[in-house]
Amino acid sequence: MAFQLPKLPYAYDALAPHVSKDTLHYHHDKHHKAYVSKLNELIAGTNLEKKSLEDIIVATAKDESKEKIFNNAAQTWNHTVFWSSMSPGGGGEPGGGMMERIEKDFGGFDAFKEKFVKEAVDQFGSGWTWLVDDNGKLLIRATHDAMTPLAEGQSVLLTCDVWEHAYYLDYQNEREKFVKTFLDNLANWDYAASCLGFEPHEKVRRTGTRH
Repeated sequence: MAFQLPKLPYAYDALAPHVSKDTLHYHHDKHHKAYVSKLNELIAGTNLEKKSLEDIIVATAKDESKEKIFNNAAQTWNHTVFWSSMSPGGGGEPGGGMMERIEKDFGGFDAFKEKFVKEAVDQFGSGWTWLVDDNGKLLIRATHDAMTPLAEGQSVLLTCDVWEHAYYLDYQNEREKFVKTFLDNLANWDYAASCLGFEPHEKVRRTGTRH
């Protein structure tokens, strides 16, 4: 069965004013849809046609002859994770086990945020910035183009899309402002916590009090 474009987990205007309705329409309905359609075209009639998206990514990641398949499969998967990495009313500091892991592996939320923003801003050209679990240790990764930590055996918790089409309508060339907004107002910490098997917790704002 052909892959389908997943629906957004929220309304098109749900992330406004941080991400506009126009950006989500353009990004999801045009860019993401194009990757899904191209992937289906490329794998039709091949031995990859009935494999899961994750299996296709792993199988093609190091095969230059299947680079187009990998790029479209990875971008299909990356975008799906990106939508889940954001939520209305998101952002701020997580609570519970998620915060404990961040404090343990980064020395605190401020240090995590500083490193995440730096990796995203320093990314030359198009790509992604990721929070991953690598054999029990949280890491921040930056990858170029379609590359995804999934292909390297790391577990993805959150991702921020730093291809220009993700933010240009709303932020023009201000990538740093977009990434900071992602962390302050959009990051879905319940999703990240669930990827680690934690129960969702109310996030902790800068006052240090739970809401």
